[in-house]
Amino acid sequence: MHNKLRGLCAALLLWLPAAAQALPDDHNQPINISADRASINERTGITVYTGNVEIRQGSMLIKGARVELHRQGNGVSRIISTGSPAEFHQQPEADAAPTRAYGLRMDYQVNRQEVTITESARVDQGQDSFSGERIVYNMEKAVVNAFGSDDANGERVRMVIQPRTDSN
Repeated sequence: MHNKLRGLCAALLLWLPAAAQALPDDHNQPINISADRASINERTGITVYTGNVEIRQGSMLIKGARVELHRQGNGVSRIISTGSPAEFHQQPEADAAPTRAYGLRMDYQVNRQEVTITESARVDQGQDSFSGERIVYNMEKAVVNAFGSDDANGERVRMVIQPRTDSN
């Protein structure tokens, strides 16, 4: 069963985002998963990892206390990570600063190349940072949308954008 679990987990993750605007060879890199426990439900197509979960493929890293991988067909369609906080890191280009996202919950829609971070959400891109109740990061377009809380006294969107220097 242990070898079957390891083989199935590796096969599931082979379908992680090859089309993302990340380092060109990320999708050709081996996928490494570490966790304290794993549970596969072949009927639902959901694999649940718990306990200091780390999923790494090339420059992409997903960390959380609990990570769910949702299978659809032969690939992974969705990854939900929760933690205190859950983390997502990826190097968008060789000469660019890594993008780092944090929140209590992250929902990564693989086919849409979109990560939605909720509850104490924050995204750091280089020296710029965005925080709010919910942040949606589109990896393919390199677009960050931040949203405040609907509550009158809730969390507002906060951004720190560093001035760009002219290199000429």
